[in-house]
Amino acid sequence: MQNQSVTRLRLSSPERLYGLDVIRGIAILFVLLRHAWPEIFGGAGVVGVVMFFALSGYLITGLLARDIEIFGKVRFRRFYVHRFLRLIPPLVALLAGFALIEGFWNLLGDRDEIARSVLVAMTYTMNIPGFDHGSAALEHLWTLATEEQFYLIWPLALLLAFRMKRPTLLTVLCFVLLTVLCAASIVMVYPQVTKIYSLPTSWFTAMLIGALACLEKHRLSRVLCREGWQRIALPGLALTSLTAICLFPEVKDWVATYLILGPFIAVATVVAIFEFARWRSSRVPALMKPLWGLGLVSYAAYLWNYPIAAWVGERPLDAFQGSASIVLTVVAAIVSWFAVERPIAKLRKRVDAKRSQVTSEEVAAQTVAS
Repeated sequence: MQNQSVTRLRLSSPERLYGLDVIRGIAILFVLLRHAWPEIFGGAGVVGVVMFFALSGYLITGLLARDIEIFGKVRFRRFYVHRFLRLIPPLVALLAGFALIEGFWNLLGDRDEIARSVLVAMTYTMNIPGFDHGSAALEHLWTLATEEQFYLIWPLALLLAFRMKRPTLLTVLCFVLLTVLCAASIVMVYPQVTKIYSLPTSWFTAMLIGALACLEKHRLSRVLCREGWQRIALPGLALTSLTAICLFPEVKDWVATYLILGPFIAVATVVAIFEFARWRSSRVPALMKPLWGLGLVSYAAYLWNYPIAAWVGERPLDAFQGSASIVLTVVAAIVSWFAVERPIAKLRKRVDAKRSQVTSEEVAAQTVAS
C-alpha cells in the first residue's frame, strides 16, 4: 500500500508554478507593445517570442523527462492529447472569429483568403516558405507552427538521448547542428536576412536552451538559486537586458539576431525562470499580479492580438489605436479563457485524475512484482 501511495504522488500533475505565469505575462506584454507601436518597441516582438520558446523548451522537457523517469518511456498518446486540448480549442475560436469578421464585414479585404488561411493555420504550416499562406492577419501563427514542429520531433529525440544515457550531450549536439543550419540559411538568403525569420531552424535553438536548462536544473540551481545578492541581481539583470533589447530598432534583418541575440534572450529567460519558478500563488509580489493575470491568458492574447491590431487600423497605429488594440486583446483573451480554455482544462484534470489512479496501481503492482 505504501508503494502505491508513493507512486500515485509521483504520477499526480505537477503543482502549477505561478511565477512562470509572470514570465508569460512579461513575454506577451512585449509582443503587445511591438504590435501596437513597432517604431518604439522594435525588438520587443523577438524578445517576447524567444521568451515563449525558451519557456516551452524548459517545461516540455521537464514533462517528458518525468515520463521517462517513471515509466521508462514517453507516453506519446497522453502527451499529444494534452497538447491538442491545450492548443487547438483556442486556435479554433480565433479562426472562427476571423472567418466571421472577414466573412461578414471583410475589414481587411481577406474574405477570399479565409479558407486558405484557416487550412494553413490548422495544419501548422505558416512557417513553411514557398506557398501562399493566406491572410497576413494570421501570419503571426508561424510561432505556433514552430512549437508544434518541435513537439513532433523533440519527444522522440529526447527519449533516444535518455536511452543512450547522454541527454545533455545530445541536446548540445542538436543545438550546434541547428546553429550551423541557421548560419547556412543566412548565407543562402543574404543580404535579405528577414527571409529566415519564420523558419523553424532559426528558433529551435531557443527551445533547446530551455531544454538544456531543464536537464541541468540541479547544477544550474546551485549557481542561480543562491540566497543573498545573487538571487536579486541575476534575474534583475536578465529582465533589464530583455527590456533594453525591446527598445532596439527593427532586428529581424540583423544576422546577430539569429546567432547571438536570440540565444542570449533564451539564456536570460532561463535565468528568470529559475527565480520565478520558486514563486507560488501566495509569493507572487503584489506589483507582479497584473503580469501574472496577463500570463494566465497569454496564449489567447497572442492568438488574437495581431488580427485585432490589423482590424483597429492601418500600421503604424497611433497612440489611441495602439492602446485600443491592447485593451481589446486583453478582453478577447479573458473571454477565451473563461469560455474555452478553463472549461477544457477542468475536463482534462478530471480525465487525468482517473487515468493517474489506474496507472499508479499498475506501476505499484509492477514494483511489488519486481
